Amino acid sequence: MVAASLLLLGAAPLAAAYSWAAPSASSFAGATSADVFPPPGATITTDETYFPDAEQVGFAGPTPTGAEPEAIQTAPAAPIKTDTYPLIDPYTIPGFSPLRYWGNLSPWFSVGGAFGLPDTSPQIPVGCELTQVHILQRHGARYPSDEGSNVLAGALQAAVVNGTGFTAKGPLEFLNTWTYKLGAEILTPFGRQQLYDLGVAARVKYGELLNGFTSLPVFRTTSESRMVQSALNWAAGFFGVEVYESSYHQVIIIEEENYNNTLAPWNACNNANGPIYEMGSWYQGNWTDVYLKDTVKRLQRDLIGVELNTDIVYAMQEMCAYETVSIGYSRFCDLFTEEEWKGFEYSIDVNFWYGDGPGNPTGAAQGIGYVQELVARLTKTPLTVFDTTTNGTLDGNNITFPLNQPIYMDATHDTVIASIATAMNFTTMTAGGPLPVDHIPLDNTYHVQYIAPFASHMEGQVMTCPTSSAPSAPKETYIRFVLNDGVVPLTGIAHCATPNKDGLCRLDDFVAGMKQRIEEVDFLYDCFADYPVPYPDLLTNGREKL
Repeated sequence: MVAASLLLLGAAPLAAAYSWAAPSASSFAGATSADVFPPPGATITTDETYFPDAEQVGFAGPTPTGAEPEAIQTAPAAPIKTDTYPLIDPYTIPGFSPLRYWGNLSPWFSVGGAFGLPDTSPQIPVGCELTQVHILQRHGARYPSDEGSNVLAGALQAAVVNGTGFTAKGPLEFLNTWTYKLGAEILTPFGRQQLYDLGVAARVKYGELLNGFTSLPVFRTTSESRMVQSALNWAAGFFGVEVYESSYHQVIIIEEENYNNTLAPWNACNNANGPIYEMGSWYQGNWTDVYLKDTVKRLQRDLIGVELNTDIVYAMQEMCAYETVSIGYSRFCDLFTEEEWKGFEYSIDVNFWYGDGPGNPTGAAQGIGYVQELVARLTKTPLTVFDTTTNGTLDGNNITFPLNQPIYMDATHDTVIASIATAMNFTTMTAGGPLPVDHIPLDNTYHVQYIAPFASHMEGQVMTCPTSSAPSAPKETYIRFVLNDGVVPLTGIAHCATPNKDGLCRLDDFVAGMKQRIEEVDFLYDCFADYPVPYPDLLTNGREKL
């Protein structure tokens, strides 16, 4: 018992734990493996005369259409998203799912009352009538967009190719034959499914609003592959695979330096790059060193020939998430405790808080361009001043930026949703900040898996409602926001401060509050002024110039 205790504390030498033999890892451990489809040389035109399409074949059977659905107004309750089929949910700890603690790498799920209104449904309140919806949609699950998750693979390959090899035992034994199977940045199959399913869901909830169109809808996305594919898969679900390409117009905004783009705003905000942006990674690294310190020692006991550190072990946690949403299951998920997964989640909260959200001096400035567009749409007022991330060429044209649509859909990134939430001053999310980097606070209210998981979506619902419960009460127009099926209180917005049990604010009051917020945010200063990286960073409003 004494020897075992010493081993657990990391005091016993490795030789006491195992009788290590010669290195047992394969020569391909940690190597990158990939597959190519379609097969080289195979094209859809090969033998196409043998495969006539449905229109050529005919015999379609009955094809009358039905009324558009309006479930958001008529159903007695809202649907709840809890599953991640066909992914294997790593329930390795009884009563605890790591999948809910992956921050922006978590698949989206219905968050309920996470933002402070636990008894409020996404369904339109009784007596109200929906007139418009504004959908802000994150892309679906993707492969990694940086090299961080490949740190582990590189270390293993270096050991077997350039070193003396390595041996992994116990729970790490699978590393002896493990290969890196992830692509880069594009959607995974599950990510495509997420957006298709959400397009179907939007049609079921909001389909009746299509009756208000007098021309084809115009939806927007950015030019990155995963963004375009997310928008297309959403549209295929919303309109139907056979007709979606002819059912709407897709604006694709260039996502690159020197192009204004409210859905990828950092390219038009100098301070959103470099040291100001790197605050998020710096604070995250401080916390990672705290919560993974003992984990490194524990996992090292099962691995000889590769020296672990917090970067490599953190990459193992990322591999759990990425492999799960890419290939359906990951052995890495079994390696960590509940406490370590909560530490991982908090590392992402810290990164977003200080990198893109309320703790970053450019957080509000990056999101304020979308707020300007939202006000223009709500008031049907053309934009004429383009002094933030708005794009004068596209936003100044009533064809590419129409103001008369009952349904708007904009596809964007996770960090942009965080910046827009900051710009709109959703203060219930920030009430527990600033976030410390040496412990997880009990009152933390900023959870990225609720705000910006894979396929996150925020819906601004505009509706007319009676002003009171009196039978003859007049009606007014209201708005509220639903993020991943959780209604967001608008009490941090000027003129909307009075709590409402349904999360509603009079539309005129909301617009007035957003116009005030636009005036408060000094875009030029926050994005281009020469100011030092704030330390200590006590910001909770996403603004350098208050």
